[in-house]
Amino acid sequence: MRRSSKHWNLQKKWARAAACLGLAVIGLGPAAPAFAQTAASLTLELNKLEPQDKSCRAYFVIDNPGDKSYVALKADVVIFQPDGVISRRVALDLAPVKAAKQSVKQFDFDGLVCDKVGRVLVNEIVECKLETGAAGDCLSSLSVKSLVSGVALSK
Repeated sequence: MRRSSKHWNLQKKWARAAACLGLAVIGLGPAAPAFAQTAASLTLELNKLEPQDKSCRAYFVIDNPGDKSYVALKADVVIFQPDGVISRRVALDLAPVKAAKQSVKQFDFDGLVCDKVGRVLVNEIVECKLETGAAGDCLSSLSVKSLVSGVALSK
């Protein structure tokens, strides 16, 4: 089946949009351009909360399956108590994030008791830069999850 150039251009635009959102494009055939493949996105996992003397230590796992390194990645994070009341708002510097690598970052929240953490919200990504420049909308392509029982990580 022969496709018109208008039809092919429309498919390329959809493929680019899907790739930016981290979606796989199916059915474009063997002539599909490279950008039509699934785009790699970052995953941020709240892995563990650990009580310290007068603080709560949070361990985050960052998974970057892609081939680009992030030189800047700063998140505006809001911590909620189990009753839903905001406990505090902090900025987390997650960089550097190397390409095709998983890494662990830890943060100590002074004066916070781990039992008083009910939910963590990634409110915004305030800075996101690749080695090659701006990375676009990093919040949209960020996946989040929590392994801490009773504590959700959302965005």
